[in-house]
Amino acid sequence: MENKLLFGGLLLGCALQVAQAAGADAVEAVWPPAELRSRPQPGADSWSANWIGVAGSVNRSNLWTCFRREFLLSKKPKTAAARIAVDSKYWLWVNGRMVVREGGLKRGPTPHDTYFDEVELAPYLRPGTNSLAVLVWYFGKEGFSHKSSGSSGLLFELAAGSGRIVSDKSWRGWVHPAFGETGEPLPNFRLPESNIRFDATRDIAGWHLPGYNDADWPLAVELGKAGCPPWNGLIPRPVPFWKDYGLKSYVNAAGFPAISDGQIIKAKLPYNAQVNPWLKVNAKAGQLIKIQTDNYQGGGEYNVRAEYVTRDGVQEFECPGWMNGHEVWYELPSGVQVLGLKFRETGFDTAFTGTFECDDDFLNRLREKAVRTLYLTMRDTYMDCPDRERALWWGDAVNQLGESFYALDRRSDSLTRKCIRDLIGWQRPDGVLFSPVPAGNWDKDLPLQMLASIGHKGFWTYGLYSGDLATLREVYPGVKRYLEIWRMQPDGLVVPRRGSWEWGDWGTNVDLTLLYNEWYYLALQGMRAMAVALRRPEDLAWIDVRLNSIATAFNPAFWNGREYRASDFNGHTDDRANALAVVAGLAKPAQYPALTEVLKTQEHASPYMEKYVLEALCLMNQPALAQDRMRKRYQKMVDHAGLSTLWEGWGIGSEGFGGGTINHAWSGGPLTIMSQFFAGIAPLTPGFETYEVRPRLGHLTKAAAGFDTVKGRIEVSIARSEGRFNLKLVSPPNTTGRVCIPVADYKLKTIRVNGKGVWSEGKATGRIKGLAPADALTGHACFNVAPGVWEFQCR
Repeated sequence: MENKLLFGGLLLGCALQVAQAAGADAVEAVWPPAELRSRPQPGADSWSANWIGVAGSVNRSNLWTCFRREFLLSKKPKTAAARIAVDSKYWLWVNGRMVVREGGLKRGPTPHDTYFDEVELAPYLRPGTNSLAVLVWYFGKEGFSHKSSGSSGLLFELAAGSGRIVSDKSWRGWVHPAFGETGEPLPNFRLPESNIRFDATRDIAGWHLPGYNDADWPLAVELGKAGCPPWNGLIPRPVPFWKDYGLKSYVNAAGFPAISDGQIIKAKLPYNAQVNPWLKVNAKAGQLIKIQTDNYQGGGEYNVRAEYVTRDGVQEFECPGWMNGHEVWYELPSGVQVLGLKFRETGFDTAFTGTFECDDDFLNRLREKAVRTLYLTMRDTYMDCPDRERALWWGDAVNQLGESFYALDRRSDSLTRKCIRDLIGWQRPDGVLFSPVPAGNWDKDLPLQMLASIGHKGFWTYGLYSGDLATLREVYPGVKRYLEIWRMQPDGLVVPRRGSWEWGDWGTNVDLTLLYNEWYYLALQGMRAMAVALRRPEDLAWIDVRLNSIATAFNPAFWNGREYRASDFNGHTDDRANALAVVAGLAKPAQYPALTEVLKTQEHASPYMEKYVLEALCLMNQPALAQDRMRKRYQKMVDHAGLSTLWEGWGIGSEGFGGGTINHAWSGGPLTIMSQFFAGIAPLTPGFETYEVRPRLGHLTKAAAGFDTVKGRIEVSIARSEGRFNLKLVSPPNTTGRVCIPVADYKLKTIRVNGKGVWSEGKATGRIKGLAPADALTGHACFNVAPGVWEFQCR
């Protein structure tokens, strides 16, 4: 006899006794109700639902509970908006169809509050009896990415016409008996998720289907109205539901055995991905199947795995919790018939619309791995790594948010926006910021990461690229408050705030005194840019006093004629700190030759800070050296044929830093460098209202880049040869682009645009509608261009 197991769209076996169906309520389908017509930000006072739990259940970690409700509709509604909140994750079926797979966000927009989802259910409803089924996974543990409320619960409200279906004591609830604990080894303390064990011999057959008899289930227990402790305030989900790529076959599926011989089956994924493993087997009852990835100890710590206990016969199972790696390892007992092994990739709902391609295959391959690394570290928040921690370390996020603008479509901005709000939402009463957040077992501040986060490279980069001044306006008071808790020294420099962890970078030879002043200076620059954009002139005097103080004191205090070095630092010259002086604008052009030599000879930065070293080389007009250094430092990662992502350190494991994960968010900085500097595309004012195209090709002879902005898509292609330089720009509506041609670098004498001469020997010679000369940069001829297609032929 064939049994089937339902999780998602799959069938679940093992029945409970059937009894009579629960009663249903009639709801008139008139839409939209008056209170939802304006779609205000919902607060607790707009809810009618109660938080509910399962009668007699005890809050414990890794608790899985089932809830059911049936109701009547007189006709199919045109629209039906549902709001759902849980601690921690849920799966929703309507009339037996899965509508939400892994809903909910890890808890903690603030230390007290909870996110809720909004879902349109009208397509799944019908006249007559309708059924709702919700499976809730309560982590019941703190973590570096989750603040536990301390109590499992479900809050549900469906508005359809003049009536509502709300979670209350009319629902039925049951602790799912098939889910349990695996035993050791368990996930490390940073992860709120537990291992998943599913015993199919204890499954509840068809509990999510219409007509299932739940009369033996107890009525749910009301735990309090929306807004009550411990879940408190309710914040709308700010990011999309996960993208579901569907069940897919493994790369090496053709080689899987038909009958297990007891050896581990190593199922190869096409790349490192967030996946839910799936299986279909024919087995005897009580056999244990173990599932994990090759990345189970990624970064040196145990992460998540799964166990499945078979029932008798043919059965399917899909692990509801995601894991990541390049391979999924299935350990099946000898004699089990393998009918199918597959995986479901899920991930942040964005598209890989950004492009960069050049005539250097190494750079192309490096970028490909950087994009994969970025995407794999996006889900509930930006993550440092998808295995060991899954945590929003904001130093990593600074690099990630910059990459997202050049690699992904603009849906990705919602994740940056969420992370920005989360950081400020967790600001302490004394003004101190810390990450990762949300977190239940971490509260240590790393001051240098916080300065990077709220400053020019963090919050302001988001505002500059996205044009989202509303978010900046929301968080600006928190930025101001944080920078005000830093004090200045009599010599004009900043007093270092040691915080809980005085961390400047992994690796050695970290000149912390330099970094404190540089990161604080960049943070002030970011605050100043925000103050101007948000029209907060009353703050400029305070900001400018501190900016001028550091700018005046910095070089006399730290420059020795060859390099930047603090008097209390005795190590080898810090490449990262010298680079950041350039990035911050504290170094002057006269110092560039000496600083170039520093960056040619010193290699101490981790991949996190390496991004700023490469940026400094480009800002000093040394793109070829940036490419040389990029190749030297990233060669091992790029050439590793078995790994599709970039690493935490320059080696793996003991050769790396902090455990040495093989997929680490902070390592993708070259992705930004390629589009921003090699192709030369960057905004000048918020939201790309004005932007610049200023290529720095270095060794390259061809490069092409494109990406989506809030104004539309920008496309640039560049080709050069002896005595020739051609550039094509496709500029979107409602923008002004400034194109800067490097005439000095390539000894160019004339420029034609769209076939007409416009520049010769340093002077404008003609005009074209939509094009005008712009203020020149040293060594460049610059033009402002209107939206459209512009082809520059330079000789």
